[in-house]
Amino acid sequence: MHTSIMSKFSANAMLATALVSLVGTPVVLAEDVSLAVIEINGSPAEVELGYSWLGDGTGSLLGIVSTIDTLAYDDEFAGLVLRLKDTALSMTQVEEIGSAIARLRDEGKKVHIFAEGYGTSDLVLASYADEVILQRGGYVSFPGLHAEEMYLADTLSWVGVKAQLVQVGDFKGANEQMTRSQPSPSWDQNINQLLDAMYANIRSKLMDGRDLTEEELDESMRVIWAANGDEAIQAGVVDAEVDLPELRAYFSDEYNGEVTWVSDPYDTGDGGESISPFSIFSGLGMKTNGPVNVDHPTIAVLHINGTIIDGDSSSGGLFGGGSSVGSRTIRNAIETIMNEDLIEGVIVRIDSPGGSAIASEIMWQGIERLKTEKPVWVSVGSMAASGGYYVLSAGDKVFVNPSSIVGSIGVVGGKYAMGDLYEKAKINIVERSRGPMGDLFSSTAAWDSEQLTMMRREMTKTYDLFTSRVAAGREGIDLGKTAEGRLFVGSDAISLKMADEIGGIDDAINGLAAEVGIVDFDVVHYPQPPSFEEMLMEQFGQFLSSPKISIEINPFEPVLRSLLGNARYESAVETLNALSLLERERVLLVNPRVIFIR
Repeated sequence: MHTSIMSKFSANAMLATALVSLVGTPVVLAEDVSLAVIEINGSPAEVELGYSWLGDGTGSLLGIVSTIDTLAYDDEFAGLVLRLKDTALSMTQVEEIGSAIARLRDEGKKVHIFAEGYGTSDLVLASYADEVILQRGGYVSFPGLHAEEMYLADTLSWVGVKAQLVQVGDFKGANEQMTRSQPSPSWDQNINQLLDAMYANIRSKLMDGRDLTEEELDESMRVIWAANGDEAIQAGVVDAEVDLPELRAYFSDEYNGEVTWVSDPYDTGDGGESISPFSIFSGLGMKTNGPVNVDHPTIAVLHINGTIIDGDSSSGGLFGGGSSVGSRTIRNAIETIMNEDLIEGVIVRIDSPGGSAIASEIMWQGIERLKTEKPVWVSVGSMAASGGYYVLSAGDKVFVNPSSIVGSIGVVGGKYAMGDLYEKAKINIVERSRGPMGDLFSSTAAWDSEQLTMMRREMTKTYDLFTSRVAAGREGIDLGKTAEGRLFVGSDAISLKMADEIGGIDDAINGLAAEVGIVDFDVVHYPQPPSFEEMLMEQFGQFLSSPKISIEINPFEPVLRSLLGNARYESAVETLNALSLLERERVLLVNPRVIFIR
């Protein structure tokens, strides 16, 4: 057990400043309660390396565990908040961090876990904590376990290849993927018992941590394969649903005192100065982007541009090209705007075909929150469709261009059943599932009528929420004429009450400035464009974080651009990137870009 104060774990990402800066600096009172904040981002490194500063900033597993152990004996802290961000934890990492949490709780400290969404490993980690908090509008997904094995012997034979592999040990199974069409009895027994054990461990921890019986967990799993906050609370796997900016106030009520967030309390500063590979650019006089300096009455422009996704914005997607706008990036920008007293109003500039239903709801909530402090108008670029229109509906006043495309109030979701493709390619899939919904998202089999009905019911809930947001935000709109996926140009949207006025972004900015009574004003844009070093990291981060040199090039891009033209190519890529969200999310608010004007 680690009881000494540790210096500089690689945890510059562990005890996160992101949450601290987001909730603000509290007024310190005599009855203050201090909570440490540890952020777990991605998959923590298993061990510290000498070049860890080249990595993705997720910190090390040892650093996280050591920090939690040190907190157990530090009287300054009443508890710990674990902030999960796009985690990819293995079950062994969950168990090690969970054990440290248990030690911390044994010393009388409370542990809270907060995340925008909980998958299987997140739920198991959360079961170690005192309290599980979900971002309002977030999701919980635990359908069970599903494993698929490919057997390629027939495929190799088809293309004229014969694998000659030798294995020692009947249950090894290492050669079977390439040498067999189906698993051997030994491997079948081996993998089944392993899957049984993994499933039993997960169930055991969930039952113990959440005080559920076998029957109660079975019932919960029929809900939490895809659950919103209320459903997850009713199912017994989540305790509260809280918007991240309100989290400090929530804990202040819970602890009956002013809460202080503490970042990196064990950073003694004696670990030496870290040298960034990008610091050289500052020395060469290359400009890097810093925070916006707002020192004059200002109108802010918040850009929602591209496919809407969970997490952080990105300049590209699975298929390259295009862009995406992340709910976390937008919510962080909203909090920055709210903290700037000289920002008098906000224009939300939308050019998006939609995307993630969850991210659209989280952005909608952020704009609703922003409206409590500042007027918020909307300006539509070429499109505010599906999830883009969902976000638009939160605005106080909406400007559209005559040719802007709005609407597509509807939901799309599902999966690709590739069983016939596998058969044609002579790829043999062996599937194993545990849990009542374990095989729901099998890649081979199409849904039966009961499963289709269940999916339609889930999608209908998303559709009902979507239409309720639109009805509340667009007074007088007739959903019978405008919903169910219909698309309209801006010039028709006015009479349908889908928008308020024809005009571009300049009209919206000047109109809002006049509304709030300012004449001499600045215009600032959010989120800030990436700095030079951030652009380099996005483009070359994988190269920098790996000892292997790897450059990914799409050889078909020049040909496709030539055949389709830039506009069609970018639109096709954006649609494919949006549909690729089905890998993570089964219900989407997305509209393909299919209209071109020459």
